[in-house]
Amino acid sequence: MSDVVPPEVRPKPAVPAKPPNVGAPSPSSPFPPQGLGIGGGVGVPAPLPSGIPVPIGSHGPVASHVIGHSVGHDAANRGGHAAAHSGGHGHTGSHSSGGGSTLLGYIGIDTIIEQMRKKTMKTGFDFNIMMVGNSGLGKSTLVNTLFKSQVSRRSAGWSRDDKIPKTVEIKSVSHVIEEGGVKMKLTLVDTPGFGDQINNDNCWEPISKYINEQYEKFLKEEVNITRKKRIPDFRVHCCLYFISPTGHSLRQLDLEFMKRLSHSVNIIPVIAKADTMTIEERQEFKQRVRKELEMSGIEFYPQKEFDEDMEDKSDNDKIREAMPFAVVGSDKEYQVNGKRVLGRKTAWGIVEVENPNHCEFAQMRDFLIRSHLQDLKEVTHNIHYETYRAKRLNENGGLHPITSNGTQESNL
Repeated sequence: MSDVVPPEVRPKPAVPAKPPNVGAPSPSSPFPPQGLGIGGGVGVPAPLPSGIPVPIGSHGPVASHVIGHSVGHDAANRGGHAAAHSGGHGHTGSHSSGGGSTLLGYIGIDTIIEQMRKKTMKTGFDFNIMMVGNSGLGKSTLVNTLFKSQVSRRSAGWSRDDKIPKTVEIKSVSHVIEEGGVKMKLTLVDTPGFGDQINNDNCWEPISKYINEQYEKFLKEEVNITRKKRIPDFRVHCCLYFISPTGHSLRQLDLEFMKRLSHSVNIIPVIAKADTMTIEERQEFKQRVRKELEMSGIEFYPQKEFDEDMEDKSDNDKIREAMPFAVVGSDKEYQVNGKRVLGRKTAWGIVEVENPNHCEFAQMRDFLIRSHLQDLKEVTHNIHYETYRAKRLNENGGLHPITSNGTQESNL
């Protein structure tokens, strides 16, 4: 048998093993890959300082692709799928999809994810939630359940004896939450008085004003000649709109609010106190709400127009079909089958908050925090804030830069 190698078959060079100091993150890392996010817009890289760290898996000998300009965006928004796809298959070399040259050894492109993770571990990130809805719908209880701590404004000193304000007020409280070494500055914005008056005309205006004021503050910091290394971010990333569990239809106030603010903030509608309805009533009410929102031309988050590809569309379609989430909140624990669970005790039994057979709280939590938190921040920055910024800069020739002594310089 001849040992001559045919001309068209050339031995491929061996790929050096991955350096031992380039490792995967700790298995205890609390953040799974972001599989459902839709990114922040075509060609717009994810903002590193505020990004959610996405762990990379451990690899064997790696055959890295020359990905070109898409590395930063895809790695940041897809949880390192490209790196995971190309690693650990035993290949000794690979060609780029764009016809580039073959990599003869390990480069380390995939470590960008680990670098981002370490940077975020040091700096932390901001996340700001606004809660809007009638009094008595359990807004404070729900956010306490969501973050498994007493974070609501009510927990910070509000009492049941406080009178309902005559006009809509904006109240906020901030906390620093740490989990797995990652710090998050959480700001909760409450709107007491919304929808509680006999005459609720224009009661959304203070809320709209507050949202725009946060955009304005961020914009003024951006146009400073000497900018801060990290601009404080109080922009509202998510607005949880609480719908009363009437079982009938949305109020005109509900439709008017979401119609007027859906283009300036990410609105996520939720049906509060869902345990007051039967499963059949709940499903019928959810379908009715979706139909009314569609007929009114109201798009809630995640918006269809921001789906980047078919994978995004498929994942987000499932979420849109499940919304509005019918939720139950509780910060009290009970013993069920030998386990301590969060729930609401009734004469008929215990409604388990995190049991998907009882309500959709777990589904909402996974969507809001574990899969789409980073995307909520990106859509806020790249879509809603950019829309406001472009409008402001087009008015009166734009904002003048602010010097270090606080005076504005002329454009002339």
